[in-house]
Amino acid sequence: MTDNKKVHRRRKGVGRRLSYPFYILIRELVRVFSPKYRITGAEQIPEGACIIVGNHAHMYGPIESVLYTPGAHVTWCIAEMMIWKEVAEYAYTDFWSMKPKRVRWFYRILSHLIVPLAVCIFNNAPTIAVFRDSRVMRTFKETLDHLKAGERVVIFPEQLTPHNGILWSFREGFVDAARLYYKREKKPLLFVPMYVCPRLKKVCYGEPVAFDPEAPIEEERVRICKVLSDRITELAVSLPEHVVVPYPNVPKKNYPRNVIQTYETTED
Repeated sequence: MTDNKKVHRRRKGVGRRLSYPFYILIRELVRVFSPKYRITGAEQIPEGACIIVGNHAHMYGPIESVLYTPGAHVTWCIAEMMIWKEVAEYAYTDFWSMKPKRVRWFYRILSHLIVPLAVCIFNNAPTIAVFRDSRVMRTFKETLDHLKAGERVVIFPEQLTPHNGILWSFREGFVDAARLYYKREKKPLLFVPMYVCPRLKKVCYGEPVAFDPEAPIEEERVRICKVLSDRITELAVSLPEHVVVPYPNVPKKNYPRNVIQTYETTED
């Protein structure tokens, strides 16, 4: 568990100040009732700025990030979950659209009911809003500000494309933060792989991979994501056999185990 007060002190706005005590109450309730994780490999995390990349594991990944990431840190959070008018549609599509048809009506209603709670939590937690449109430079600017301050940035880049049965494929755009950081600080940024395992109540950190500023950014995006994906998978496979909590919200009977699978991509 970490004291992240200096991250919160940078946040401004009357709305945040008024809702922050409620966020603290929720955070502490989650701390009490969520799994207590044992951390291994923390020595792999460098002192100062770095990017930690992990598996999403539903909400377990972000919860672990807030409660247990060592040192001052912030977590990338999709901006739609921080904007009142956009929460419901995003939450339903990303969290519950794979539920059986007979119960989707319930989750459609639930997606509207969680709006106030989501806006409160994600705007008060140590997060960076992630935009996927013309506002994306706001995401990178805030990311660079935190990295320059010597903080860790935690990212969960999985998307809804199967990769190997343990991980889903990564969005590659987050690697650009390292290119921008090098331009500003003239230092190669380290990416630290992290595997969140709710079933074993463990968080494992692996060997970092360094950004290569001399390589074309297109190649670095692919290389960094592949190395991180491979190392996170290795961390998962190295543990005793267990059920993996996947990124998509599929029925529990379809949860995979920590065994590598292969997927073939076919064209229509």
